[in-house]
Amino acid sequence: MTTTPFISRKGMTRRSMLGAALAAVPLAAVAGPAWADPAAPAVTRLMLPVPTGPHPVGTVQLHLVDRSRPDDIAGPGHFRELMATVWYPARDVQRYPVAPWMPAGALQAFLADAGFSALVRLGPLTAGHVGAPVRRSGRRLPVVVFSHGAHSHQGDHTVMVQELASHGYAAVTVAHQYDTYTEFPDGRIAVPLHDGQAPTLPGDFAADLRFVLDCVEQLAAGCNPDVDHRELPAGLLGSLDPRRVGAFGWSKGGTATACATLADERIRAGLSLDGPMQMNPPLAGDLDRPFMMMSAVFTRATDPEAAAFWSHLRGWRLNIQAQGAVHVSYGDNEALFPQVAKLLGWSGQQLQDVIGTLDPDQAVKIQQAYPLAFFDEHLRHRRGHLLDGPSPAFPAVTFLP
Repeated sequence: MTTTPFISRKGMTRRSMLGAALAAVPLAAVAGPAWADPAAPAVTRLMLPVPTGPHPVGTVQLHLVDRSRPDDIAGPGHFRELMATVWYPARDVQRYPVAPWMPAGALQAFLADAGFSALVRLGPLTAGHVGAPVRRSGRRLPVVVFSHGAHSHQGDHTVMVQELASHGYAAVTVAHQYDTYTEFPDGRIAVPLHDGQAPTLPGDFAADLRFVLDCVEQLAAGCNPDVDHRELPAGLLGSLDPRRVGAFGWSKGGTATACATLADERIRAGLSLDGPMQMNPPLAGDLDRPFMMMSAVFTRATDPEAAAFWSHLRGWRLNIQAQGAVHVSYGDNEALFPQVAKLLGWSGQQLQDVIGTLDPDQAVKIQQAYPLAFFDEHLRHRRGHLLDGPSPAFPAVTFLP
């Protein structure tokens, strides 16, 4: 019986793929897999690659409430409630603990859906040190906001997020309530709803991003937007630059990024990671600010929505595709699934059925290099040559006309 999940083209979610893979790990693998060398150490947790930037990374969670949007699901008197996480270049990180990939309660729920909550201890750690002071260099930090995909979570692109932070960005990830796994400060665990009534359209995600930009402006002005008034890391207030803001997202989050960029001129550059561009409400108007598409499954050649969006881009634009990539290739999957495959004893073909034929190490380097180059060029005016055309360092990346 195969352990590889079947995921339809229109119904792919990051949670379902990782959850299905982890669910198939035998419980014995948690304590010490039978296939391993008896002298080898037990597998204790999955690992994420270390970011390549010169700065250590700090992180802090924010509990946010958008009082302009009533929450009918939560009931009268309730408003749209979100968790967000800020990642930033830090200093003096040694005495601050590193953050998990997901909060423990959210990860427990994530794995419980797959039937294996005991595997929580395999959850990876990040490079982010919780509450570490912000590294100040005399200039404010450019900001990028991130939107996750359907039924996923705000940590699902930690490789990219902590990479940007290590190079001097403040990256803010958003947990889109009712379409995510997250944990609130009072211990409540949020899970995706499946009744079709929740505010989980790309336009809802885009509204979340725009609200988070309001919170970025508050932080830039020296105000704490956290509704619980929790203490923020030293140096965070006043450290963000609201005039240099970008946005990116994966899958539905990529579509939401496009929607938000079209609607909000505060976003100076947008990046979609294989977004299907199925917009609701329909696409209207042109975009004259820089936008980049990293395509895999939802290509302009196969998807009219992606082609239509591309035709509305009037400014700097770029569309690249990594050969052998599948929908989940531009994210943490490429770092995590090869480790899961070893735990499960998958064949090479089984692993390729999940993450495609793109070499995983190359995939990680692509997702570290290309978003950084894009935001460097358009938020920092640091123009390199990576976005000019094919690079021998990344032979799988093709530039689509």
